[in-house]
Amino acid sequence: MATFADWVEGARIRTLPAAAAPVLVGTGAAYALGEGSVVRALLAAGVALALQIGVNYANDYSDGVRGTDDVRTGPPRLTGSGAARPGTVKAAAFASFGVAAVLGLLLCAVAGTWWLLGVGALCVLAAWYYTGGRNPYGYRGLGEVGVFVFFGLVATLGTTWTQALRLSWPAVAGAVGIGLIACALLMVNNIRDIPTDTVTGKRTLAVRLGDTAARRVYVAMIALPVVLALVVALAHPLALLTLAVVPGVVIAARRVLGGAQGRELIVVLRDTGLIELGYGLLLGAGLAL
Repeated sequence: MATFADWVEGARIRTLPAAAAPVLVGTGAAYALGEGSVVRALLAAGVALALQIGVNYANDYSDGVRGTDDVRTGPPRLTGSGAARPGTVKAAAFASFGVAAVLGLLLCAVAGTWWLLGVGALCVLAAWYYTGGRNPYGYRGLGEVGVFVFFGLVATLGTTWTQALRLSWPAVAGAVGIGLIACALLMVNNIRDIPTDTVTGKRTLAVRLGDTAARRVYVAMIALPVVLALVVALAHPLALLTLAVVPGVVIAARRVLGGAQGRELIVVLRDTGLIELGYGLLLGAGLAL
């Protein structure tokens, strides 16, 4: 029977910065437009975190029942390890989606942006069908596309819109940067799993590219956001604060290009999450101030 610690591990804490970072940047962009709101930012953060936890449990369930997680180099999964029943993990996923839906409803009510409920529904569908359903898009190398769109563009720009009711080009640049780092999180995770994914038929982008090319793409994904921050700094000089993440970017890039494998890549996964959180915090602050 799964313990509380098992469920916390199943929520994949290392990936949660992917939920917080876009809200930080989106809120900073809203403040730059003179329309920031702490209450709406907190509601947006709640939606993003619940969706991230939901998709993590959904992936645990779907990969587990398919047998994709039977052999892993990373932490064991709830379903694949047999620690929890598949139905229980599935229920946890949909409970998380339910929390996201309630918070999203409250956010739309406060902001008066009811049309975003449709976008929220698309987010839930994308979260489930990443590895769920008969033809999951994550198994066709399209996982990064979904992550970029929903955990980059939608999460960041949706946060800005619910506060300012308009967008700006720095918000768009920040959304692209956040989306790329979120993709890097997925990429490094999938680089680690290339051997097992290849055997089980999970054709992630990393599998399709091959190990060497996937590592180079990962580096591009964490380096380009720094360039975008420099562009934003042309209008908001304090966005240069974001350069504080450069040492972390360099270390992560060297480890990946140096051939880190297996559990070594778990460290890179953690560090990439911290890079995204730092990027979101510093770029958001640079925009707000």
